[in-house]
Amino acid sequence: MQDNPSQIPLWRQLQGAASLLMAVRDGQSMTAALEDVDSSLRPGVQALGFHVLRWLGRAEALRQQLVKRPPPPEADALLCVALALACPEGASEGAAADGGERADGPAYTAYTLVDQAVEAAKRSESTVHQASFINGCLRRFLRERDALMASTEKSPQAVWNHPQWWIDRVRKDHPTSWQTILQANNSRAPLILRINERKTTQALYLRALTAINIRASPVGKQGVVLAHAQAVPSLPGFAEGHFSVQDAAAQMAAPLLLEGLTASATGRLRLLDACAAPGGKTAHLLELADCELTALDIDARRCARITQNLQRLGLQADIRVGDAARPQDWWDGRAYDGILLDAPCTASGIVRRHPDVRWLRRPTDIAQLANTQARLLEALWPLLRPGGRLLYCTCSIFRAEGEQQAQTFVTHHTDACFMPSPGHLLPQSGVGQAVFPDNLQGEHDGFYYAVFEKRNA
Repeated sequence: MQDNPSQIPLWRQLQGAASLLMAVRDGQSMTAALEDVDSSLRPGVQALGFHVLRWLGRAEALRQQLVKRPPPPEADALLCVALALACPEGASEGAAADGGERADGPAYTAYTLVDQAVEAAKRSESTVHQASFINGCLRRFLRERDALMASTEKSPQAVWNHPQWWIDRVRKDHPTSWQTILQANNSRAPLILRINERKTTQALYLRALTAINIRASPVGKQGVVLAHAQAVPSLPGFAEGHFSVQDAAAQMAAPLLLEGLTASATGRLRLLDACAAPGGKTAHLLELADCELTALDIDARRCARITQNLQRLGLQADIRVGDAARPQDWWDGRAYDGILLDAPCTASGIVRRHPDVRWLRRPTDIAQLANTQARLLEALWPLLRPGGRLLYCTCSIFRAEGEQQAQTFVTHHTDACFMPSPGHLLPQSGVGQAVFPDNLQGEHDGFYYAVFEKRNA
């Protein structure tokens, strides 16, 4: 029930959000699940899904208060969606037309949510017999909201909206900032662009945005952060390759690798971007340096994404499908001046952009992925010439995938010199005034960076 009758009814979007939640509970990423949602519904369903996954811990705690025995999965998902949206933060959430999120006033009341949730239940064969049950639960929630909300304060998973093991791990790894990290994960990430300096400049692009009344500010040397999310293809210069979407923390990778890096005898830098898809860091390297660059990824479909992105930006690289841990399958034997290893990880640093990650991961994933990272470092280090540099990075805040991994590597490789590096960047924590302007401190994801230089024999 919406103010504009031409809009998609809320009950249909609630059904879509419930299907996303069921997919995530079954181990599927929200990004993949969204592909199965009708294109006309997708923007609104995505906006609702983001909110639900950010506040799922509390919604599940409320459901447990309302009914001790879980209802069937379809009904449980719909009920948890409605509870997540009916809480105070949910009152200011709504479906944005461009697939983003909004916080510009109440989009619907709690009573509208109840009505539309019951309607959603009635309109699906899998939940029609649970419609009265859902109606009763939600109306009880409205009557007893304050008491029920207070009762959830006893559960850390409800307070922080992360699995208990995740809370414990963050607290162990970052004992002085764990609360700030978990709070940051439940916030909305801004839309940040990286300007292609081969096409335009940061200052010129900011003027182009101002000319069409889009508020934005500079971040770093090539970054632009928008005050409000926009549909990316509609932004000026998209088709012409004037910018890419990339978080401010990820924008540090290319400059970190290139800083102090000199070419070998050929006079042209020879670089490898291992695990390169979808190509954001590949493109940034090409935008900043005249180099011979190999972009490698194990997934052929994701390599096609690299090709598409570079074509839009007017850039070229040697794109290869291959396993970075098996150089014998793709390496030509010529040493690289610089290697960028953006290693597979838990993605624990980008939870505010991917709120499903915390619910998809399992405690055992950390050790398994750390083993993969170590194997990749071991395989790629021999490909680097003496005097060359390898940048190891992960979008993770877990120390096993960052600081501990780097320290173990230099311990076992006496020819590896640990260069000054940012280390762990915590989401929204800021990394110092030298990197970001005062007004934009904290506008970045969680990351880890370590630079290793290979000593001459």
